[in-house]
Amino acid sequence: MVLYADESYAIMGAVFEVYKTLGNSFTEHFYQKALEHEFRLRKIPFESQKTIPAKYKGVEIGFFRPDFVCYDKIIVEIKSLSHTAEEETRQVLNYLNAGDYNLGILINFGADKQVSYQRIIRKGTAE
Repeated sequence: MVLYADESYAIMGAVFEVYKTLGNSFTEHFYQKALEHEFRLRKIPFESQKTIPAKYKGVEIGFFRPDFVCYDKIIVEIKSLSHTAEEETRQVLNYLNAGDYNLGILINFGADKQVSYQRIIRKGTAE
């Protein structure tokens, strides 16, 4: 069973539409704005740049701001790079752990020839 299958499918539909329209030559800022618009058109609930506090032994030591939190349960982080690496995956895992979310989707609009994505599951979560 895929974690949040219907929600993930809806999010990816919006992502593919943005990529089909814009291609792979824009910066993250443009993809952020385009996805916000596409999420609205598709009535996908989202919060852009939601503040997620990072805590150490109960004390707030900073915060994270993922690109989107969709459906109040899925982190969506966008990039516009030739390829993503472990660093971007770790970034999403930090968001998941700090915000107590189970699923993150890392989207890369900058990959050659097609948009790439990675579903990232928080450790200990069944998929």
